[in-house]
Amino acid sequence: MSSERYSHEAVIPAAGRWISYLLKCIVIVSALLGVFLSARAGRRVFMGGNRVFMYFTIQSNIAVAVISAVCAVRMIREGCMKRYEFILQYVGAVAITLTGVVFCFILAPVLGPRAWNLQNVLTHVVVPVAAVLDFFVTGIYADLKLRCVFFALLPPLAYAAYAGIGYAAGWEFSRGVNYPYFFLNWGSPAGAFGFTRGLPYMGCVWWILAILLFLLIIGTFYLALVHWLGRLVRK
Repeated sequence: MSSERYSHEAVIPAAGRWISYLLKCIVIVSALLGVFLSARAGRRVFMGGNRVFMYFTIQSNIAVAVISAVCAVRMIREGCMKRYEFILQYVGAVAITLTGVVFCFILAPVLGPRAWNLQNVLTHVVVPVAAVLDFFVTGIYADLKLRCVFFALLPPLAYAAYAGIGYAAGWEFSRGVNYPYFFLNWGSPAGAFGFTRGLPYMGCVWWILAILLFLLIIGTFYLALVHWLGRLVRK
């Protein structure tokens, strides 16, 4: 394979492809089932009912499922993945990591035991774990540059803008609530830049900056790890 060809696509060995197929199937099936169950759960359930598609969780699950399907088709047909597909898979892995971490460590403690229903486990735990593992399986054959980490900031920034527009326009993300998550409630006592002793503890701007910093750290770590694993594979 020429260096020019490698710069645009990378062949994935058969063993890696089969592992990736399995992980992609887990991502696709779990995401579809989780989204379906969330939509059927009804409006009284957090992230349930016909407004379910307004949440970052559902949007990120659908995105990684589509990316997994596209990459699976490419591997089946050509045994490789294009460079832009590696980048998309990387961005999806970082975005779905945010979905899992925010739910498990920020939202679930607030929601209590009712948070751990089947659809939430699928969309916030199973899909993120499988998608991230799949990125490590295939990403070791890519040559992603460190600057790709900035692509990973685009989905949450776009969603923050979307949620802000929704808040200003009075969209209902759930019954009587015009924000998707408590840390994107611009009308909370903390407002944009304030701080409170209880929820949300700090203003929306600080939450957004904290999330972006987290993504920079996680995104950089993922890239460093696949580079290290890639060197081990090539030895």
